[in-house]
Amino acid sequence: MNAPLNADQLATTLTSGGAGWMVLSVAAVLPILWSFTLILHFSRPYIIRFLRRLTLRFGGDVWWLSYVLFRDGLLVVTLGLSMIFLMPNLYLTGDGLPITAPLAVVVLFWTLAVKLLRDADDDPAAFRLESILLIIASILYIVPQVYGMEAQDQANLGNLPGLLVSTSNMAVARPLFWVSIGLFSLTGVGIFIWYIAKAMRSAAVSDAGETS
Repeated sequence: MNAPLNADQLATTLTSGGAGWMVLSVAAVLPILWSFTLILHFSRPYIIRFLRRLTLRFGGDVWWLSYVLFRDGLLVVTLGLSMIFLMPNLYLTGDGLPITAPLAVVVLFWTLAVKLLRDADDDPAAFRLESILLIIASILYIVPQVYGMEAQDQANLGNLPGLLVSTSNMAVARPLFWVSIGLFSLTGVGIFIWYIAKAMRSAAVSDAGETS
């Protein structure tokens, strides 16, 4: 008969179990967020057609600003929740996570970078690039989540579920994780340098205007 747990052991068990449940719950909910992110992104032509039929300018502005707020806010929330896949203690240990999830985070970060550095609503080329990156990122997450994490009890899929889960395919998961960490860091540094350079150019132009 097993000895009863003391207070410290019970607290540790509840904490570790709760943390694991939370991570797996976030991983399970993220496909819904990815789907809504794609829907809001590709509903832009419909929103524009609807705005053209509005006769009240104020109503059109409110509708457009509300759409942009929900669309970009959902993208940021999805990125924020997805960043748990960049934590080695969660991705490389425990029950495992979708094997290409860290790379999906990187591509989603690139999508956000396109939004920050270019005006995708007025630049068709930037909108196409953002759309391609968003589709690639969603595929990199949803496919291993559905056919890996959620299909581990499906014998008809053979070894495919194990290959799509990080802890079951460490030969691929470990280098993919560290490459994703490097790309994510380089992207963040690049965005920071771009904004610093832009601020310095704006200051130089302002100083030149004052001296003249």
